[in-house]
Amino acid sequence: MVRLRRFEKRAYDLFMQNLVKGTSHLSLGQEAVAAAFGEAMRADDWTFATYRGHAHTLARGTEMTPVMAELLGRGSGLLAGKGGSMHLTSVEHGMMGSYAIVGAHLTIANGAAWSARLRGTDQVAVCFFGDGTTNIGAFHEALNLAVIWRLPVVFVCENNQWMEYTAIGDITAVPRPAADRAGSYGLTGVAVDGNDVTAMYEAATTALGRARAGNGPSLIEAQTYRHGGHSRADPGRYRPAEEIQAWLDRDPVPTYRQHLLDTGVPEQTVAAIDDDATREIDTATEAAKAAPAPDVALVEQDVWADGGAAWRN
Repeated sequence: MVRLRRFEKRAYDLFMQNLVKGTSHLSLGQEAVAAAFGEAMRADDWTFATYRGHAHTLARGTEMTPVMAELLGRGSGLLAGKGGSMHLTSVEHGMMGSYAIVGAHLTIANGAAWSARLRGTDQVAVCFFGDGTTNIGAFHEALNLAVIWRLPVVFVCENNQWMEYTAIGDITAVPRPAADRAGSYGLTGVAVDGNDVTAMYEAATTALGRARAGNGPSLIEAQTYRHGGHSRADPGRYRPAEEIQAWLDRDPVPTYRQHLLDTGVPEQTVAAIDDDATREIDTATEAAKAAPAPDVALVEQDVWADGGAAWRN
C-alpha cells in the first residue's frame, strides 16, 4: 500500500508541474483493495480495471519505471508513451487493461473467464469498477451471463461513494449499489470494509477460491473513499468537509502502519518499507524524466487490429 500511495502522490506532483499531459484519475485512499487482490491473485490470473488503474497495474507486479514513463508520455513507457494514465496495460503481468468506457470491461472480463473455461485452466478474471457502474446496463448484463455460465470471474465494486460529482446514494434505490443487487442474480451480496486490507484479502481469497473450484462468479462491494476529486481537474469541493475528515481518519495506510507496530513489528522494519518505496519512486521518476519522447514512426502502430495472429497474441 505504501508503494501505491507514494507513486500516486508523486504522480500528482508531476501533474502540477505539467510534466504529465492529459487527465488522470487517482485512487489515493483506495489502496487496500488493489494491494489485497494483488497479493491474493495468482500470476496467471487477469485484472481488468477502470481508468483509475495505476494501483491495480502496480499491484500485479508491473515495474514502476515504465508506468511512470507512460504517465509522462515517454518512449520508454509501458505503452511506448501512447496510452497514458487511462489506458495502462501489461499483458505479461496479467494486467489486461484500464478501460475509459464505464462498465464496458465487465463483459470483456466475462470473455476472458469464458476462455479459461474452454481451455480447461483454473485462471480467474478479476474485474474492478466504480459504484457508478452499477447503474449501467453492462453491469447487469455481465452479472447475468456470468451466473448462467458459472464463469470464473470476480466482480469488485470499489464504492468510493461518488460517481464523478454525484453522491451514489442520491441516485440509487438501494443503500449498497452492488451488494444489495447480488441477490437478483442468485449471488450472495458481499460487502467489505475496503479500507481494511486484511478483510479485503480474506474476501479476495474466498472469491478466487470459489471461482477456481468451478463455483462461478462473486460480487464484492468494497466500501472505500477517494481522497481527491474525480480527476486531475476536479478539486472535489462539492463533498462535505466532515465526510472527508471521517474517511481520512480511516485512511488505510497509516491505519495498517499502526496495526503493524501494535502487533510487534519493529519500527525500523516499518521505516525501511517507507524508505524502499521512496527510493523506488525517486529512481522511476528520474528515469522517466530522462527518457526520450515516443518515436513518431510508432504513431500508427498498435492502434487498430489487423486480424492477424500477432495482434491476438
